[in-house]
Amino acid sequence: MLEIKPITFREAKAFKGRGTVLFLLQGGRMLEIKPITFREAKAFNASHHRHHPSIQGCKFCLSCWEDEKMVGVAICGRPVSRHLDNGDICEINRLCTDGTKNACSMLYGAAARVAKEMGYKKVIIYILESENGASLKASNYIFGGEAGGTHWTGKRNRGQNIPAEKKTIWYKNLSAIKEGK
Repeated sequence: MLEIKPITFREAKAFKGRGTVLFLLQGGRMLEIKPITFREAKAFNASHHRHHPSIQGCKFCLSCWEDEKMVGVAICGRPVSRHLDNGDICEINRLCTDGTKNACSMLYGAAARVAKEMGYKKVIIYILESENGASLKASNYIFGGEAGGTHWTGKRNRGQNIPAEKKTIWYKNLSAIKEGK
């Protein structure tokens, strides 16, 4: 199993400069979080996401890199549920990787830190019931139970080709994140 070793921001400056978050992995591999445009994130998502290739908009996007190769993206925005769209909650609307170990956990953590800096109080994400949430657990997200139905109904049903499966909701209270961590 790979061991993740966080690097201080001072050490990160020596590697890449300001604005990046780096993790050294066992074997000398390095993962790095960088900002990314919505257009680039949407293209990566369209080619890598298993069951939700399309997305409409976002508040911010992050990417994860191994050396010079993009290995994952997180697209974050307003909650899809209008009942949760109160301005205090950010939803990770899409997160996908090419399978690189630790990339999901790193993106979940980075998304929470960015959302906190933007003033959000909570981050949520929905996953399929068949997914185990291992990366969410590793990133200290809390299981919130079953959520929603199997597909959109009424006017919002646009005939999307998505799995007819229940979802579960996970969340992270951002007040629990300490400053500078």
